[in-house]
Amino acid sequence: MVENDSAAGPHPVAPSNAEDNTPQSLSGDVGEKPATFSPSPSIRGGDLVSPDDLEGQPTPNPARAGEETVAGLPHSGQDGDLGHSVIQRWCRPRGNIPRLAFAFLSFFIAGMNDAALGALLPYLEEYYGLNYTTVSLIFLTPFVGYSVAAFTNARIHLRWGQRGIAVMAPFCHVVAFAIVSIHPPFPALVILYGLSGFGNGLTDAAYCAWVGVMDKSNQIQGFMHSSYSVGALCAPLISTSMVVHSGLPWYTYFYIMIGMAVVEWVGLVTTFWRKTGAVYRAEHPREEGSTGAGTREALRSKVTWLGAIFFFTYMGVEVGLGGWVVTFMLRVRNAGKFAAGATGSGFWAGQAAGRMALGFVTERYGERVTIAVYVAASVALQLVFWLVPQFVVSAVAAALLGFFLGPMFPGAINLTAKLLPKHIHVSAMGFAMSLGGTGGTVFPFVIGAIANARGVWVMQPFILSLLVIIAITWFFYPRVPGGK
Repeated sequence: MVENDSAAGPHPVAPSNAEDNTPQSLSGDVGEKPATFSPSPSIRGGDLVSPDDLEGQPTPNPARAGEETVAGLPHSGQDGDLGHSVIQRWCRPRGNIPRLAFAFLSFFIAGMNDAALGALLPYLEEYYGLNYTTVSLIFLTPFVGYSVAAFTNARIHLRWGQRGIAVMAPFCHVVAFAIVSIHPPFPALVILYGLSGFGNGLTDAAYCAWVGVMDKSNQIQGFMHSSYSVGALCAPLISTSMVVHSGLPWYTYFYIMIGMAVVEWVGLVTTFWRKTGAVYRAEHPREEGSTGAGTREALRSKVTWLGAIFFFTYMGVEVGLGGWVVTFMLRVRNAGKFAAGATGSGFWAGQAAGRMALGFVTERYGERVTIAVYVAASVALQLVFWLVPQFVVSAVAAALLGFFLGPMFPGAINLTAKLLPKHIHVSAMGFAMSLGGTGGTVFPFVIGAIANARGVWVMQPFILSLLVIIAITWFFYPRVPGGK
């Protein structure tokens, strides 16, 4: 049964000559008989087509009741099949609207989770009686979760589709936040952050790959990742207010996280329920017969590794700054507790603003040029943040750093998706994004370990060196044929 998100009813396919019919064999749950598609003149030559224009057409080979299928729809020409492009939009099919809304919520929760660590770090040190190195373990263990997600994401898609991601990822969040809220011993806390890291790794790769091939993907990615930044902006404000002004223990913050994770779980499962493994295999026919769910082919791609290095270092900068800026402002710039927390919020606010405002600039002038400008601006601002020892200058520099760092990530995702064949998107993006999440866990831990011996000021040269690596990696990114 084809999901018909639009109000329009089914319309028959106009008859065409035999040479216009391209057979597709769909195996597994979708059916055994070959399906045929007769392209109408409006979609010949790879024109942009809304899936709503094609949804509702009868297919000779429907999937099981309750499943959304794309049998008979043309795929992107880069797959080597029909040579036509059916590109989804944020509002077409209409089911994408609630799906994107809850995907945005998922990123918001990830931001609330990640940024809370930096704001709560001084209170975790005090509560558990730990030094910098030991408390920094909480940044490191999500590495395990992201690593597992890297090598399971494509298999989950093949077997259970986007429905599987919608069930598993929020479940990890609910369990992790619920146990953290009862303030278990610190080793348990460390393990639970590995579980939440697995959930974040699943959603990062799944929804970035999904949105990355939509029409106007730069804007959509910008708003989706802005949701992460807004969550990261809210986290220091809420957690600091709860601890400093209301006198509540640090773990009460996670009561809020539990409630949001439950809403995320219900929303994602409801909106993605029809996106089964059968639907995914129909949309990605090459992956079904390939070994390793396309992972081996993805790992042989130069683009996969360039993306992995870029995301690895970028997320090291993002989470390293977001995680340690509050402690840096407290210990090095001698700021008050609330002012230091506000600086952390300023960084995430700048990032959210940059992703919303500069996403349109990136779409207009292309990823290669604009991200090169963003990297150069970030290096200059990082030098100001480090070398000018004044609180106000540091706070402004941190906010502007967030502004220019923000659009780099969604822009790099879009360029990486454009350079990769569609049938390995989930495998390649899953690996690259999960390795990126690893950078967001390893580098903050390394900063904490060095800071324990030398002082938290070491964050500054460390972040600067990562920005230089980002610039070098971007220089080696290939160009999109015919693109900007």
